[in-house]
Amino acid sequence: MADFSGMLCDTTMEKQILIVEDNADLASLIQLHLGDINCAADIAADGGQALEKYKAKQYDLIILDIMLPVMDGISLCRKFREDSRYIPIIMLTSKSSEIDRVVGLEVGADDYITKPFSIPELLARVKARFRSAEALSQPSQQQASVLVAGEMSIDPQKRQVTIGDKEITLTAKEFDLLLHFARHPGRVQTRTQLLDQVWGYQFEGYEHTVNTHINRLRLKVEKDPARPSYILTVWGVGYKFSENP
Repeated sequence: MADFSGMLCDTTMEKQILIVEDNADLASLIQLHLGDINCAADIAADGGQALEKYKAKQYDLIILDIMLPVMDGISLCRKFREDSRYIPIIMLTSKSSEIDRVVGLEVGADDYITKPFSIPELLARVKARFRSAEALSQPSQQQASVLVAGEMSIDPQKRQVTIGDKEITLTAKEFDLLLHFARHPGRVQTRTQLLDQVWGYQFEGYEHTVNTHINRLRLKVEKDPARPSYILTVWGVGYKFSENP
């Protein structure tokens, strides 16, 4: 067996992972090597099994194939993101499925990896997602402070947004994007910069995903999405969060 001891997780707490993959050999291989980084994994061979396991157990991360029986990975990702609990999702796609990767990002996947992939690369992606989740759960005092802009209030610890007395329901990535904007009021940011800061460097080339999320955000937080007061367009450059919404 290959030696991945140098990639052991920083924590001694065993992580629980759900592998949703209909290729039994590949799923078993991933499950085996996740054990090398102190992760226990369950396997679901189709979308129906995945939903049942998801409802029955609290997972720390989901590895999700796109091409699945019963329910495809994109539909499953939407289902997972309808839930209030946030679980990192790494999607598995084929090299020829560019559109799948784009749609996967837009419905809430945190990362993707293309087939065929190496086990060390997958383990590195898993560890990166755990590091990000741990950083979000242990923010600095400044990062944990509730942000107020006009009638909007953003609580980073509760991952909660309210406008007036109304709570706004956002997807995980919509919240991350809004929080990033609110922490940098007045700063003009290009789509590439937003993609890098909110999604990560590996998504270079998917700037249209930023447009999609901003449009959805405006529909949820703006009184008039056509005349936004929070998330402003800087024509020819990008976007900025209003200093005086």
